[in-house]
Amino acid sequence: MMRTLPIRLFSVLSLLAFSIPLSGQTGIPVSSRGSDDAARAISHSTPEWKMVEPHLPNPSTANVADLEMQGDLLRIRRFLEDALDYYGYALKRGGEPGALLNKIGVTQLEMGNEPIARAFFQQAVKVKRGDPQSWNNLGAVQFIDHDFPAAIRSYKHAIKLNKKSAVSHSNLGIAYIEAKDVSSAKSELTMALKLDPDIFQRTASNGSSLHMITTGDRANFCFQMAKVYARLHNEPEMLHSLETAAEAGFNVQAEMAKDYDLARYVRDPRVVNLLMVAKSLRDSRIAHSSLVSALPPASTPVEPAR
Repeated sequence: MMRTLPIRLFSVLSLLAFSIPLSGQTGIPVSSRGSDDAARAISHSTPEWKMVEPHLPNPSTANVADLEMQGDLLRIRRFLEDALDYYGYALKRGGEPGALLNKIGVTQLEMGNEPIARAFFQQAVKVKRGDPQSWNNLGAVQFIDHDFPAAIRSYKHAIKLNKKSAVSHSNLGIAYIEAKDVSSAKSELTMALKLDPDIFQRTASNGSSLHMITTGDRANFCFQMAKVYARLHNEPEMLHSLETAAEAGFNVQAEMAKDYDLARYVRDPRVVNLLMVAKSLRDSRIAHSSLVSALPPASTPVEPAR
């Protein structure tokens, strides 16, 4: 399964727990971070940390806004363990729980702690049910876990709260692709591009909404994107998507003839040419792979007799 984020799952050896006081409740126990002292020690040995450390606000005296902002800055600079600390300080000082739980979840996911991230997003949507970012991000971890029906429900909820979120429409479209609902996928991806024409050109974000930018079946995804670009009359991106799909082995020409928006391009010289080039590249890779597999294993050098 190809994943959008560089996500690895780490064993969580211990958790630092915070109790967040909420009105009418005794508190919600949440975990601020997975223990990774070795990673923190390495990051604290860098020149960048030596520049950052003297300017960190005092957790005991700084106001909530400064503590949260410092967490954001540390996350942007990739001091993730320290960002979690400052989000935790902000929570203890009475910061807005929904937003902070969501940011902690995003940071945990960036660290590879997927199960912990899921728990934070679940807490975030309970604390603040009207937050579209938390619903979007809960959908993202459900998508990563291949729970596509749950991801679709979460993304739909996020869109209900914010109909103009290109990220949520894009994520929902990609989840529909995995669920084999091509018609709905095309509709959502089209809407995402209308809201933000450059959404698929950006591959990373330091914001608080997770954007899934690919699926397990990249060839099919690229072909579906070609359909969307054809509907929007964006021929350069359509041709690029067709080329990528063809190079990945997708039967582009046959499937184009079945689609209303792409059918008129089947005999287009640009399409014919790119399909020829893609086939040539694919055949070349297959031939090279076959040649390498046919080579005898390297022999172990024999030491000369003395």
